[in-house]
Amino acid sequence: MLTVCLWAMSYIWADRLLDLGIPVEFFVPVRTLLAGGLLWTLNKLTRQSMRIRSRKDLLKFVLLALCMPFVYFVAETYGLQFTESPTITSLVIATNPIFAMMAGMFIFKEKFGPLNIVGVFITLAGLWLVTYSRSHTGDMFWLGVGILFIAVISEVSQIAFTKSLSDTYAPSVIVMYQFLIGFVYFVPLLFTKGLRNFDASVYLSWDVIYPTLSLALLCSATAFTSWAYAIKVLGVAKTSVFLAVVPLVTAVLAFLVGDETASTLQWLGLAIGMVGIYLTQREPVNRDL
Repeated sequence: MLTVCLWAMSYIWADRLLDLGIPVEFFVPVRTLLAGGLLWTLNKLTRQSMRIRSRKDLLKFVLLALCMPFVYFVAETYGLQFTESPTITSLVIATNPIFAMMAGMFIFKEKFGPLNIVGVFITLAGLWLVTYSRSHTGDMFWLGVGILFIAVISEVSQIAFTKSLSDTYAPSVIVMYQFLIGFVYFVPLLFTKGLRNFDASVYLSWDVIYPTLSLALLCSATAFTSWAYAIKVLGVAKTSVFLAVVPLVTAVLAFLVGDETASTLQWLGLAIGMVGIYLTQREPVNRDL
């Protein structure tokens, strides 16, 4: 739930940077580098083992970083830019549990009973009620939705890679390599499009520094580390279901900070979504005699 709350805020902070005209190719690489650097410092201070033990693990880290942060952050942020709605963006991303549930059951052989499956769809129904009355969308809305589904696929992939590494490496080490390697992917974008119209008076203003630091320290370093730990303990399927509550939290936070409004029907959707989340976490009953 800590991860959910931080990721819900990330849509609002990213939307504010876009409103200021800060390009995706600037604040996403900066966010990635800051998060990786912070975790490297933390792992050094806590004396975590950071040695990559095999070439196979190195390949997994490279693919993990490709899926997330590179493909995911670019697709998510462009999707947000085209749909012009933090809530709609988080709604599309929240379809992730359906795909992650299948990956958890068929790849990692995790148990997921009928009641858990019903809970996924109840959760999705609740978040649909939260978001469906939104009337304003961007001119390139459907292109944005299509790009967001690329983000969904990359997120499911990174969850699978994180799970496969979690038995060998500490969560903070996994996420550290994820962001440091991920930054390398971003370098060409940063030094071409990201810095093309660099204006120190704007890019180094507090209005830009504050959301960028928040995204890096809270939504990346902290949230991804806690997320990796949750995947290790709860598994792929059950952890991923919590992504479905991100739009609910986003809608509430956007309402509280005045970015978007909420209706009675949307509050009902919030309640339904929470019931769905509860059902997804129920342990399957063993009926063998």
